[in-house]
Amino acid sequence: MNPVLRGLAALLALSLSACASLSPAQRDRASAIAAAARSAQIDCQGENACARPSPLYDLGPKAMAESAPERPRHYTVILDRGPDALLARVNLIRSARHTLDLQTYIFEEDDAARLVLDELLAAARRGVRVRLLIDQLAAMRHVDTLAALAGAHVNFEIKLYNPVLHRARITYPQYALAAACCWRRLNQRMHTKLLLADGQVGISGGRNYQDDYYDWDDQYNFRDRDVIVAGPVAQVMGTDFQVFWSDRRSVPVERLADVGQRIIDDGVPTLPPSRFERPQRAQAMREAADDEAQVRERLVDPAIAVGAVRYISDTPDKHREDAEANALASDSLRNLIANARDEVLLQTPYLVLSKSAQQLFRTLHERPDRPRVIVSTNSLAATDAFIAYALSYKYKRRYLREFGFNIYEYKPFPADAPIDIAATGAELPALGLPGLDEPEGRAEPGEISGAGLAESRPRRNDPDRSSVLYRQRYRQPLTQEYAAMRYARRRTNEPVPLKRAGVRIGMHAKSMVIDERIGVIGTHNFDPRGDHYNTESAVVIDDPAFAQALAASIRRDIAPENSWVIARRDKPPIFSGLEYSIAKISEHLPIFDLWPVRYATSYEFVPGPDCPHPLYRNDPGFRACYKPVGDFPEVNLGVKSLTTRMFTAFGAGLAPIL
Repeated sequence: MNPVLRGLAALLALSLSACASLSPAQRDRASAIAAAARSAQIDCQGENACARPSPLYDLGPKAMAESAPERPRHYTVILDRGPDALLARVNLIRSARHTLDLQTYIFEEDDAARLVLDELLAAARRGVRVRLLIDQLAAMRHVDTLAALAGAHVNFEIKLYNPVLHRARITYPQYALAAACCWRRLNQRMHTKLLLADGQVGISGGRNYQDDYYDWDDQYNFRDRDVIVAGPVAQVMGTDFQVFWSDRRSVPVERLADVGQRIIDDGVPTLPPSRFERPQRAQAMREAADDEAQVRERLVDPAIAVGAVRYISDTPDKHREDAEANALASDSLRNLIANARDEVLLQTPYLVLSKSAQQLFRTLHERPDRPRVIVSTNSLAATDAFIAYALSYKYKRRYLREFGFNIYEYKPFPADAPIDIAATGAELPALGLPGLDEPEGRAEPGEISGAGLAESRPRRNDPDRSSVLYRQRYRQPLTQEYAAMRYARRRTNEPVPLKRAGVRIGMHAKSMVIDERIGVIGTHNFDPRGDHYNTESAVVIDDPAFAQALAASIRRDIAPENSWVIARRDKPPIFSGLEYSIAKISEHLPIFDLWPVRYATSYEFVPGPDCPHPLYRNDPGFRACYKPVGDFPEVNLGVKSLTTRMFTAFGAGLAPIL
């Protein structure tokens, strides 16, 4: 056969196989088989589904009792530390009496996610109704896992949101086909994250269900943030979850082509017992979740009592054709920024702004009483989404001059971060952290996270190698959020090589403080994807005590030991005006931004007798107290730096889908 015809035949065969879906009769048959396989046994013989007592759960009924229709009461806890965030989830799952609703973008099959899944299944077996909603593109590795969950228990339901090609899993060729036929739908993802217990206590924020979000990965972890909210707003969260759960885009896994066919062919597989890479660490977390003293000390004592709380969330209506009219989260966040008087403190994993956001900050900067804008984001060394960083790098001049940003880029080895290095299980001599003997990020007394440090690390279970989520050396937790990069080759998505080894930390928190009066913790990256494609959510709290606590957390991240400052590089001795003009013209070109010199670079604070404390970049004494450390500090310059410059030159067209 002619090679061209052979290629066309292969493409046609791929298209037919990828688009193959179950008939209505087959879907019904798969659903019936799954339903028949579900156990109806209830392990609990007591009241309230044998829920375990929890001082954290008790904050919900307490807030409800103290609330009045016009004077709501809430208790809130900022979750900065990964092990605390996992402890809160396990404890709330165990204390639920009636319902558990979990909505997330990523749900892996590693230790942290499997621990949570085990707890959800245990809750179902003791009589709690459990509903798990995951975005399709980041939902577990194996079809067999999803098929087993479809028939696990009558109290356990699992759905995937917006499944492309009517499948739970898609391969690289299938992704290419989906991109060709239905690009917009492919990019419309559910980025909303929520765990809700009995409509009383909810957790929302940046964390997904994967080791990297809980300080449990030995190579790369996120500095992330969630918030626990107990009180009346939890009922709003429940209503929002129900909207997603009932939407036509949320499909029971057994009705998808690959999972359903697996069930029809071989029945519902048995879910094997969890095999943890570090079982001692998982067991220590289980024990901590039942330790009332630890739960009280780590999660209840830090609670901040506040009044009204708003939960703003995009609904699936955002994924209709008139999506712009339904971008509720984006509109609400922009309104908060537009009304700032003194300061906007913004934290986002990467800095690629939509056109509407750029116009907002430009207008804000033109005000005679303009507020200070502080942005905490990733450096190239810290992020594992280097394409997104390349576009941020392209627009540094615009951000500094036209928007007035004060930009702080997170270091890959922050010296004073709320990261529990011991929890990662990495070999301590290889951490590459300054002050290794007494690192600030080590576990505090009473924490469980160091458990399992000396455990041998077994080989990871081999994932489906055809899957788009397969990775070898690194997971790509952050790049999973950006569809434009998710399907690039593995080496494209890896973090850049650094000059030293260690457990790398990347920023993933999405938070904002307005005038130290309004605090926001949510899922929105303040980016084009969040504006146009992803559904997003945020908890908004108008309370000075909460806002100041959140501001203190972000200011810790931008301290000199944790972040570099971005500022204008020294002007060349001659022709500085000409160089600036050429660079500005090159930046505005839609494709070919080839000017090699950027307006700004990174600076490190150098304390001394004349420099007792950090300064803002526009302070007259800034250059006496800061030294330039290059455009990409800590990065082992090589192919990646060249690639970054290439995307700076040619990648502007990717901005709308990042």
